[in-house]
Amino acid sequence: MADDRLRVAVIIGSTRNGRFGPTVADWFACRARRRQELKVDLVDLAEADLPGTLADQDERLPPQVLALAPRLAAADAFVVVTPEYNLSFPAPLKTAIDWFHEEWQAKPVTFVSYGRESGGLHAVAQLRQVFVELHAVPIRDAVSLPCYWNRFAADGSWPRPGDGEDAVRATLDQLTWWARALRDARTKHPYNAQGETP
Repeated sequence: MADDRLRVAVIIGSTRNGRFGPTVADWFACRARRRQELKVDLVDLAEADLPGTLADQDERLPPQVLALAPRLAAADAFVVVTPEYNLSFPAPLKTAIDWFHEEWQAKPVTFVSYGRESGGLHAVAQLRQVFVELHAVPIRDAVSLPCYWNRFAADGSWPRPGDGEDAVRATLDQLTWWARALRDARTKHPYNAQGETP
């Protein structure tokens, strides 16, 4: 029997030493996996080890890019987990986004951001613009975690019970709707970024 679940790629956007991104991504992915209609692929950019210098158009793609491309292409939706550095998002995340093109097109994307008082929303605002340029569909809802270090429970677990649950639920509801709608649309009418009739 065919697996009809929606494939969601949760991308850990930070690669720096001591990063908190995997903790946030694991928390979100755990909640996404509770939904029977979703199949989650956790993509860690630190493990993907994409080159920091982009190839020219006539150059061969590096093996790291070729290895990650099928996972992104298979995704029906994306969740980008990002910190906020100096009112923006990490440079390795931008490089990773720029390595790919068709993989993002006509698919919904949302964000789980964390940072100081802004909760990473400055980074998210910029990422929305980037993904629109790539013909992806940023959805309205996202999860923002301001002052995330204050969300530890007394026993040392993160986050405190109940923290962020409503935002995660609303975000996954929207992401699931858009992922299904856009998958159906791509199946019936393959997307053409040039706007030409195939």
